[in-house]
Amino acid sequence: MSRVIDYFLKYIDFDTQSADDAATVPSTEKQFALAKYLKSQLEELGLSDVSMSDHCYVYGTIPATTDADCPTVGFLAHMDTSPDYPDDFTRPQIVRNYDGGEIVLNKEKGILLSPDLFPFMKNYVGQDLITTDGNTLLGADDKAGIAEIMAMAEYLIAHPEIPHGTIKVAFTPDEEVGHGVDFFDVPGWGADVAYTVDGGAWGEMEYETFNAASLKVTVHGQNIHPGSAKGKMKNAILIGMEYESMLPSVEKPQYTELYEGFFHLNSISGNVEETVLRYIIRDHDRDLFEARKATAEKIAAYLNDKYGEGTVVTEIADSYYNMAEKIRPHMYLMDIAAEAFKELGIDTPVIRPVRGGTDGSRLSYMGLPCPNLCTGGHNYHGKYEFICIQSMEKTVELLIKIAEKFKDVKKQ
Repeated sequence: MSRVIDYFLKYIDFDTQSADDAATVPSTEKQFALAKYLKSQLEELGLSDVSMSDHCYVYGTIPATTDADCPTVGFLAHMDTSPDYPDDFTRPQIVRNYDGGEIVLNKEKGILLSPDLFPFMKNYVGQDLITTDGNTLLGADDKAGIAEIMAMAEYLIAHPEIPHGTIKVAFTPDEEVGHGVDFFDVPGWGADVAYTVDGGAWGEMEYETFNAASLKVTVHGQNIHPGSAKGKMKNAILIGMEYESMLPSVEKPQYTELYEGFFHLNSISGNVEETVLRYIIRDHDRDLFEARKATAEKIAAYLNDKYGEGTVVTEIADSYYNMAEKIRPHMYLMDIAAEAFKELGIDTPVIRPVRGGTDGSRLSYMGLPCPNLCTGGHNYHGKYEFICIQSMEKTVELLIKIAEKFKDVKKQ
C-alpha cells in the first residue's frame, strides 16, 4: 500500500478554490499555501530541480535510472478546486466496505448519495469510498491526481533499481477557471510528452476534449419609474431572459452527452438598468463550435435591431481547443497507457471524449502532447463528489508502469 490516501486527506485540508474573472494567476492567493507544501514535500522525497514559480507552479524531476535514449515524460495535476461549490472546511467521510445502498452525507440536511441518482455506485460494492459531508465539494478534482503523482514519485525514488528515464512532475493553479497553463514553463520543465492525471473512474483515459469559449452577455436597459414607464422602460432582466429563450432549448448540459455540445448559462445577475448573463460554449467539433459562437452573436444582433443598437453586447473568448488534433500524431501515448492498464487487469480501457477540459488541452497546443488519465473520482464540483480508495491505489500503480514503459520508447 502506498501513502496516497494519507496524501490526499492532507491536501484536501487546503482551501484552494480558484476565482472567475480575476486579473492575476493564481486567481486566489490561498493556492500558494498548498503549492509551498507540495514543494517542500517533493524536496523531502528527494526529487531534483524542485521549484515554485511566482505564479504558483510547482515543478520537480525524478532523475533517470537508465541511460536509455527515451523521451522525458511528465505527469501533471492541478491544485485549485472549482468555484462552483464551497471548498472551505472540507470534512471527508470514509465509507468502508460499501454495501451498495444510500450513503448519508448529511443527516441534518437530508443529503444522500444514492445509487438511484448515480447507478454506477453499484460498481463499488465491497470497496472503500471517500465522500463529502454534504457541505462542500471533496477536492478529488484534482487533489487525487496530485496525491497519485506524489505517491508514484515516492515509490520510484525509493526504488532506484527500477529502470526508467527522466520523469517530470508539475502541479498547476487555476485549471478550473481556464488559466491553468497561462504561465506554465514548457521549455524549462523539459518534458517531451506528458499526461494529466485529472480524469474520472478507474480504467478511463481520454485524448479528446471540447472546444471551449466563454460568453458574457451584457444587456443595457433603461430604468423608468414603473408608474410612468409605458413606452419608455427597457427592462434588461427581461431582455436577458429573451436572449436565453432564443438559444436552442435542448442544447444544454442536462440534455446532452458524448459528442453533443451545448450552451450553459452559468450565472445571471443585474437589474432593470443592466443585466449580465455568463455562459460557457462547448463542442467537440470545431465547425459546430464556431457555429455556436455565431449563433450567440446573431441573437444579439436580432435583439439590438428590436430594442436599439448597443442594448445587447456580447464578449466571446476562446478558452481551449480539442486536443485530439495534437494527440493523434502521438497515439503511442495512448498505446503505452493501454498496455499499462492491461497489465493491471483492464483489458480494454474506456476511451471517451472529455466533456470538459484539462490543462492538457492547452499544453498540447503549446507543443506538449498531453492526454488525460483517470484518478478514480466521480461527481466533481459538488456535494456528491466521491472517490474510491482502491481506484486511487490502482492509479498509482498505473503511473509507475507508464513511467517504466517509457524506457523502451525511442526518443524522436
